Amino acid sequence: MQVRGSTMLITGASSGIGAACARRAAAMGARVVLLARTRPALEQLAAAIRAAGGAADAYPVDLTDANAVAATVERVLAEVGVPDIVLSNAGAGRWLFLEETSPDEAVAMMAMPYFAALYLTRALLPAMLKRGRGRLIYVNSPAALAPWPGATAYTAARWALRGFAEALRADLHGTGVRVATVIPGRVSSGYFEHNPGVLEREPRLSRLLLPTLTPEQAAAHMLRGIERDARLIIFPTPLKLLYLFDRALPGPVRWLAARTGARRDRLA
Repeated sequence: MQVRGSTMLITGASSGIGAACARRAAAMGARVVLLARTRPALEQLAAAIRAAGGAADAYPVDLTDANAVAATVERVLAEVGVPDIVLSNAGAGRWLFLEETSPDEAVAMMAMPYFAALYLTRALLPAMLKRGRGRLIYVNSPAALAPWPGATAYTAARWALRGFAEALRADLHGTGVRVATVIPGRVSSGYFEHNPGVLEREPRLSRLLLPTLTPEQAAAHMLRGIERDARLIIFPTPLKLLYLFDRALPGPVRWLAARTGARRDRLA
């Protein structure tokens, strides 16, 4: 699907990968519809895109609130129209062992990204089905492909999002509305700043093999994948090779991830 001339709705758009995708898509000729919780950052981004000659609309919303999402989608449909591309990028969660994870934090990690994606999709889907075309794209994590130690609830939430996308693809077969998943590697976003100590829990195997991408580099990969109509967009190349190797021989990859990952006896 061509980005130029499309309407692209992006969640988690106020910073990081979401903001970079919004800027790049607008520069490519898309009208971007920006959703996130943080109103000042969202409106500042929309204003910057418009100042650069692009088209952008900002809709602050708490994506974990089903009623708020439904009301916001109703406004978007009335004021902008049915999006051609929906990029569900909003996510949260820390990498913790299970005993370190409070029940409230486990629920919050499931709410974002899984329930946020579900609420948004459910609200938009009738209009997209009526039109008979569109792209639903879900940004996930390498944890959705293979688990590593010290990220139990985070991984569970990412597997929930993966299952949702796969089941939705089956539901939508033949409707003209297609589903894709994005799995980026390590990106230098605010996530690591807001969650100190998380990076140290990444398996050493990943730290050795995967470069750190900027949000702009990640956005370029994602938009290329969208224009190619790829069902699974994985980057950078070393992560894609690890994924292919894991599919063929999952035992060695998961053994290495467990062996090189976080250990309780090394944590403060």
